[in-house]
Parts: sequence; structure tokens; C-alpha cells
Amino acid sequence: MNTLTDNKHILEIKSLQADFLSTTNNLIKDIERREKIMARSDKRQKQDYDQLQDKLKEVQSLGKEIEETQREVIFTMGAIGESRSKETGNHVKRVAKYSKLLALYYGLNEKDAEMIHQASPMHDIGKVAIPDLVLNKPGSFTDAERIIMDTHVLIGYEMLKHSSRPLLKCAATIAYEHHEKYNGKGYPQALKGEKIHIYGRITALADVFDALGSERCYKKAWSDDRIFTLFKKERGEHFDPKLVDIFFEHLDEFLDIRESLKDLF
Repeated sequence: MNTLTDNKHILEIKSLQADFLSTTNNLIKDIERREKIMARSDKRQKQDYDQLQDKLKEVQSLGKEIEETQREVIFTMGAIGESRSKETGNHVKRVAKYSKLLALYYGLNEKDAEMIHQASPMHDIGKVAIPDLVLNKPGSFTDAERIIMDTHVLIGYEMLKHSSRPLLKCAATIAYEHHEKYNGKGYPQALKGEKIHIYGRITALADVFDALGSERCYKKAWSDDRIFTLFKKERGEHFDPKLVDIFFEHLDEFLDIRESLKDLF
């Protein structure tokens, strides 16, 4: 009897072992299948990810190309505006570099400083609509001619203000406000102090510095001493006093820019 019982127990154990091995083998096979599925899935996901990265690179490359084209168009338009008043393209290049330098020392971040660097060449774009007889008149303007000349800021603003692009919006602000004065006696809005956008305040100083030091159809170039005397006098009047201080604190850098981009006749 005991022998029969023992044999029965042995058979039951072997049956359990067989079931255990079968279950274990099935589990192992399931795990292996899942690993293969996951591997295929991971491979597919990686392929999708790589394709996405390639598309993003294409978009980024296209975006950079668009930005570069936009910068070139803005600079070219600015140079055209200046060429109508017998200026060289170097004027807008110098103003752009002066403006960025002022912006950085004023405390603007690199992005905003680069924005003004790219947009400032458009400050006088409105001159394209001013008649040659006024724009290139040697000597002083009559009151009527001055009114016509002063409209170039509004014309430039109207040309640019409808764009939603930050760079052109910046250019619109500069075109509209670079003839405002810190004491509120500028035009076209008679804005005062920090109500003038920092882009306008910066470009105002950069433009005047370059204009005074350049020969134009209606005047000879000023000497540096005469320019510096005027700037000190106009500190807090025409110009933001902080910007005037920055200009003199870093004068060598401004003069280096002027020398590197001087006009060759």
C-alpha cells in the first residue's frame, strides 16, 4: 500500500514538474516575443524620431535662410533710402554697429541688441518718398520744405507697421521715433524721456554721430571736437544722458567702427 501511495506521489510530482516546465517555457517564449516586438517597436520609433529630427533640421535651415533673406532685404532697403540722399551704404552699416554697441552697454540682452542691429538700417526708409528737390537740396530748407522732409518718419512707419514680424516691428518703431528728443522737443510725437522707445533713443544718437561726421550735400563733415562738444551739450536734451555717458566711456570702440567702415571716395 505504501508503495502504491509513493508511486502516486511520484507521478503527481512529475506531472507538476512537467506543468511547471511547460508554463515556464511558455512564459520565456512570451517574454522573448515581447522583447522582439519591443525591439521592432523601438527601431520603428527611432526611425520615426530620426525622420522627425531631419525634418526639424530642414525647417530650422529654412528658417535661418528666411531670416538671412529678411536681413538682407532690410539692409538693402535701408541703403536704397540713404542712396537717394547721396549717402553710401556704409552709413547704415556704421549706424547698425553703433546701435548694437550702445544697446549692449545700455544693458539690453544679446537678442534685443541684435534686433536693433538688424533693424536700424531702416531708420530713414521713408526718404524714398521725399522729392529729390527737397531731399538733396544744398543749404537750408524753407519752412515748407522742412515740413515735407519731416514726413519721412511717418512714411517709413506706415511702410513697416503692418508687419507682424518682430524685426520689422522694431524697424517701424525706429523709423518713427529716431527724431524724437529726450527733452520732448523732437518730432513727430514730441515724446519725452523714456516714453521714447529705447530703440529710438539708441538709433537717434548713432545716426546723429555718423551724420555729423560725414560730408553731405548740404554740409561739410564736422570735426570730432565739435561733435563731442555738441553731445555733451545735448546730454539730457536731444539724447538720453545714459547713452551719452556710454558713448564717451567707450569712445575708442565707436571710433574703431567708424574707421573700419569709413567711406572711400
